[in-house]
Amino acid sequence: MTSSANVVRVIDTSSDCPEIPIIERNGRGRVVLWPGNGARFRSFQLISLTEGGSTIPLSHASDCVYYVISGTGRIVDLGGDGTSELVEGTMVHIDAGDSYRIETDARIEILGGPCPPDAAFYAGIAALEGAL
Repeated sequence: MTSSANVVRVIDTSSDCPEIPIIERNGRGRVVLWPGNGARFRSFQLISLTEGGSTIPLSHASDCVYYVISGTGRIVDLGGDGTSELVEGTMVHIDAGDSYRIETDARIEILGGPCPPDAAFYAGIAALEGAL
């Protein structure tokens, strides 16, 4: 007997990942790993920003980690005046409760999100409702 905890799934980001409204301008946010596809302890969002792109202001009740897959940009600490540059291969950790925004002047692709999943992140998204 195999438990569902031992099941391996391949997630196709081009078709299996619903949009998430976290982009303020010039980009796209998609849910990759979340409670809707069985994740209980971790979440991943794929954030793709193009020239002049940014997320909306974000904050989570738990810690958050992102990995920069490609491109360059910055993460802005909205609770202070700090900005950290992001380049390909960078990982960034955000403490629980901190407010931030991800921005780029060119393009950037980032994978990550809060751990455990943040129910507020998915609130109000019809395709995702009932998954949490």
